[in-house]
Amino acid sequence: MGTVLETAELFLEPADNRVLANFCGQQDEHLRFIEQRLGVQISNRGNHFRVIGPGDTARTGARLIGELFALARNEQLDPQRVHVWLQQSAINEAAEAGLPPIVDGEPDSLRTRRSSIRPRGPNQRAYIAAIRQNDLSFGIGPAGTGKTYLAVASAVEALEQERVRRIVLVRPAVEAGERLGFLPGDMAQKVDPYLRPMYDALYEMIGFDRVARLVERNVIEVAPLAYMRGRSLNESFILLDEAQNTTVEQMKMLLTRMGFGSRVVVTGDITQVDLPRRQLSGLRHVMQVLTGVPGVSFTYFSPRDVVRHALVQRIVEAYEAHEPPEPANDQNEPSGPP
Repeated sequence: MGTVLETAELFLEPADNRVLANFCGQQDEHLRFIEQRLGVQISNRGNHFRVIGPGDTARTGARLIGELFALARNEQLDPQRVHVWLQQSAINEAAEAGLPPIVDGEPDSLRTRRSSIRPRGPNQRAYIAAIRQNDLSFGIGPAGTGKTYLAVASAVEALEQERVRRIVLVRPAVEAGERLGFLPGDMAQKVDPYLRPMYDALYEMIGFDRVARLVERNVIEVAPLAYMRGRSLNESFILLDEAQNTTVEQMKMLLTRMGFGSRVVVTGDITQVDLPRRQLSGLRHVMQVLTGVPGVSFTYFSPRDVVRHALVQRIVEAYEAHEPPEPANDQNEPSGPP
């Protein structure tokens, strides 16, 4: 028996051609975004819109069109803005998860001195909540889903609210097709490019001058993973980024650095492991070892959570679909969320 299609109709008021053109976009590209997101068909004649889709998706699409039209009255839209707005709204996923819509000022938002950072979609909301509620949290998924950015923002919020006394940002300095030994400079200069994404997030949230002062006072420490051995970190917010490039031993070493009053967040993408082919990723291993352990949370992101350029989401999905199955005896073969 085929899927039953429903139709929802609405008139967008006021019938302002300027606002309507801003809302629809060039060659109706904004409407195409909504169609792709919800799996519906949208047609219009002037300000009269018709949405056709299975089940409740037609009504959801109509409601989404009305909200985006209201936004178009006060803001110039472009494809990037519409894509981000759709991620923030996440109406269909939120409904499925039983979550209310996200609005500014809710407890879900991360607040730093310079800005309030709003989660974009239910997975980001769940991720922020997990970081706040658990001493050890994992954010796993493709590039562009906000894993590292939200973790850094959570660390800054915790520091400014005096829930921790310092931030420790850690990354493994794994060679992704290039050799560190051929780069000029000492070890610190060689690994600095690996840590640059976290510096960039800090500059945006705190400001360049204040980051420099906090780094000088050792309130913020950005270091390669190898420098963590033998340490015990109390009252610290520890973020391990690019964790798919840790070995099993390195992952265990980092997690056991947690001291009293500390919190650890681990982020990574298990589809981008740069370790030697037969070396087991510490992130893949820990996904199996710590699942179900009290105080530990795992948040899994998908290509639909990508909040960069709209094409990035389609690129990630295309790579996932094209990826050939690896041999069964390959230790780095994905096992999926436990």
